[in-house]
Parts: sequence; structure tokens; C-alpha cells
Amino acid sequence: QVQLVESGGGSVQAGGSLRLSCAASGYTFLRSAMGWFRRSPGMQREGVALIYTGTGSTLYADSVKGRFTISQDNAKNTVYLQMNSLKPEDTAMYYCAAGRGRTWSDFEYWGQGTRVTVSS
Repeated sequence: QVQLVESGGGSVQAGGSLRLSCAASGYTFLRSAMGWFRRSPGMQREGVALIYTGTGSTLYADSVKGRFTISQDNAKNTVYLQMNSLKPEDTAMYYCAAGRGRTWSDFEYWGQGTRVTVSS
């Protein structure tokens, strides 16, 4: 059974930082892509960052380039999202996902989400 468990969300002021973690179990970690997505109230889900865990290659949404960094710890089957220079518009529920990742929609497994609130 695949399980993705996110942690690390919280409330920060604009300009601050947070690090999200996603621990994966029951999944072939090194033969997949892991991604971070977010959904703001009234908005569609948005792909934020993804990493191909076998190669370490990464991809970012334009809105977070230069501010967010996705990384992995293969020994812990964990993916991280370091978020710096946070803006109020980054406020959202953040979800971890696992899948082939050939496109932003090519993710099969999802975590429950962790909330990030950025105040101005």
C-alpha cells in the first residue's frame, strides 16, 4: 500500500521560509517522479515542483523558480520542498504526489496535504 505523508506546513510572514517533507512508503522510490502541488481556495491545483528520483532532475513552475527547491533523500524515501522568500500568494494546501511524472498530470498517488499560510 502506497502511503505519502507530508509535514512541515505552517504559518509564516512574507519573506520567510518553510521546508515541507514527504515520506513515501510502499512505493518504488527510485523509479518514479515525486512532485509537490498546491491548491489555493477557489483555484485549480497547480504543479509546483517535481523531481525524477532516479536521476535527480527537477522541474519547477515559473511562479516558484528561484525561491523553491525540491530535493530527495533516497535513504529515507523522502522528498523535501524548501520554500524561501514566501509570498502571500504561496498560501495554499500543499500536496505530495508520486507517479511517472511524464506530465504534471501523470501522478497516481497523493498525500493528505499540509497547509501553508503566508501573511503580509
